[in-house]
Amino acid sequence: MDAGFFLWFGTFAQSLIGTYGYVGLFAVNLIGSATIILPLLPGFLFVFAFGATLDPWLIALSAGAGAALGELTGYAVGKGGGAVLEWKHNSWLKRAEKWSNSHGIFPVIFIFAATPLPADVIGILAGVIDYDVKRFLLASFLGKFVQFAILAWAGFYSLSWILPYFGF
Repeated sequence: MDAGFFLWFGTFAQSLIGTYGYVGLFAVNLIGSATIILPLLPGFLFVFAFGATLDPWLIALSAGAGAALGELTGYAVGKGGGAVLEWKHNSWLKRAEKWSNSHGIFPVIFIFAATPLPADVIGILAGVIDYDVKRFLLASFLGKFVQFAILAWAGFYSLSWILPYFGF
């Protein structure tokens, strides 16, 4: 993919959010999180930017829901490709499954979703070990909600005094 595509998609996403608001943020974060390993578009940038103009709590709610649903692609890859992974990395997966059964994987999913850690990796692992999809979605949503609430409020409080320095 070339830079032109990313510029076009960024403009498209900005137009989508500008027109549809919270639904647009949901869609942009759904698309951005549905890609595995490398995001097509980092939705968190739009969460930060639109924090200055939209309600930060509703941004966190809509973008978090979209991002959590997008993370299901990693879960589906793990669920569908689990047989291949189990065959190649059987001892590692058995240790991971044993650890998750004794300690729980919910907080790990939450931490990966709430931080810049690659949530796709933990989504694939959750699919491989057949972790409950509802719990996976809940942990992903809660983590993304926390991350996006922080970013939206940061945009709310900072952009109004940063942008004048750049002539906006």
